[in-house]
Amino acid sequence: MLNSKSVLTVMILVLPALPALAAVSAQQAAQLTSTLMPLGGERAGNAAGTIPAWQGGLTTAPAGYQAGQHHVDPFANDTPLFTITQANIDQYKQYLSAGQLALFKTYPNTYQMPVYPTRRSGAAPQWVYDNTQYNALNTQLEGGGTSFSNARGGIPFPVTDNAVEMLWNHIARYRGVYGSRHAAEAVVQRNGSYALVAAQQEILFKFYEQQGRSPDNSNILFYYLSFVKSPARLAGGAVLVHETLDQNKDMRQAWAYNAGQRRVRRAPNLSYDAPIAASEGIRTADSTDMYNGSPDRYTWKLIGKQEIYIPYNNYKLTHPSVSYKELLQPGHINPAVTRNELHRVWVIEGTVRSDARHVYSKRRFYLDEDSWQIVLADEYDGRGELWKVSIAYLKSYYEAPTTWTALDVFHDLQGRRYHVQNLDNEESATINFSLTPPDDSYFKPAALRRRGVR
Repeated sequence: MLNSKSVLTVMILVLPALPALAAVSAQQAAQLTSTLMPLGGERAGNAAGTIPAWQGGLTTAPAGYQAGQHHVDPFANDTPLFTITQANIDQYKQYLSAGQLALFKTYPNTYQMPVYPTRRSGAAPQWVYDNTQYNALNTQLEGGGTSFSNARGGIPFPVTDNAVEMLWNHIARYRGVYGSRHAAEAVVQRNGSYALVAAQQEILFKFYEQQGRSPDNSNILFYYLSFVKSPARLAGGAVLVHETLDQNKDMRQAWAYNAGQRRVRRAPNLSYDAPIAASEGIRTADSTDMYNGSPDRYTWKLIGKQEIYIPYNNYKLTHPSVSYKELLQPGHINPAVTRNELHRVWVIEGTVRSDARHVYSKRRFYLDEDSWQIVLADEYDGRGELWKVSIAYLKSYYEAPTTWTALDVFHDLQGRRYHVQNLDNEESATINFSLTPPDDSYFKPAALRRRGVR
C-alpha cells in the first residue's frame, strides 16, 4: 500500500458539490522521502522484478551535450525483450490499455510494440522536489475541484488517491521553466499522405518561474506562443495563449494573428471540445497535451493503479537519423523506431456530467506514476464506443531534468487518420531549456503584430 488511503478505493468526485479539501498529514507527506519518490511515485520495483526500483533517474546530460542539441540516447545499447504483435497479443493483453488493443485490432498487419527493459529515468530538479514536499502539506483543491491554492512550483498533490487531484498533477507538472523550439505537425491521411506545418514555439511556465517561492496571484499557469514558418501560405500566422489555473475565475485567453491581414483577433472558443483546425478536427482543444483546462464538465473517478506497457525513453523516435518519410506511415507511426517499457500507471476516468456537453462522453487516462504525465488517453463518442486514442511518447529531457513527450500522436480510429505534434527530426535542433526567459510583455497581444512577419 502506497499511503494510508487504499489505491483500490474507487472515488467518485462530483465537482460542483465538492468543498475545499485538506492537505495530507505530515506523516503521509514524509513518505516522499521514504517509500515514495519525491514526486509521488512508488520507489520500490514490482514483485516480479520487471519494474526496477527508482534510483534517482537521469539528472545530468551526457558529456559534451549542448543545450538544444538532439538528444543522445543513454540506452542506445538496449535491445527489445520481445515485440507485441497481433499474433501474440493474448500473452500481453492484461498489460495493455483499451486504446492499445484497439490499435492492434484496427491495424492488425502493421501495428506492433517493441518492449525494452524498464528504465526509471524520471527526475526533476531538487527545488521542484522541495516545493512538492511543501505542496503535500499545504495545497488544497478549490472551487469544487476547478482549481487549487497554496501551491509552489511543484506537483500539487503528490500523495493522493483522488482522481481530480491526479488530473491537476498532470496539468501542473514540471516541464522546465522556459523552452523554445522549432517543430512541425502533420495530419497523416488514410493512404499515408501528409503535409507539414512548421512553427517556432515558445512556452513560459509562470507556475515554475519563481523556483523557491509561491507564484504570484496572477492566475497564469503558462504563456504559449507559436509562429508558423511554413508552408508559405500560412507563414507569419501566430497563436498566443494565456493559460489560467482557475478558469472559472479567469477564462483562458487566446489570440490569433493573420499575417496577410496583419490583424490580431481574439480566439474565444479555444477550449473544451472546440476542434483544432490544424488537426483537421482529430484533436479537440482540451485533448492537447493529452488533457488541459478545467475538469468541470466531467465526473471523475479513480480506477486504480496498473502495470502496463507504455512509450518511454523514446530517443530514437525523434532522432535526425529517422526521416519524416520513414516515421509517418499509414495508420500509425513506424513501430520499429518506438520504445515501450513496463511501468506503473494511475488510471482515472471521466464521465460527462448530465448538465454539461462534450463530444467525448467518457475519457480514460493513464498517468505515469513517476512524472504524472498522461501517457495514454482513450476517448469515447456519444454512443459509448471508443473513438480516439492519444499517445504521448515520453522521454527524459535529462538537461532540465524532466520527463515530457517526444511526440504526441492522436488517432481517429473511425477515420483511420492520425495527427502528430512536436516533429523535429529534420530540424537542426530540439527544444532548448537553457535560454533566459523573456519578461511578460513578450507574451502580450500587442507583440504579435510586431513579430509576425513572413
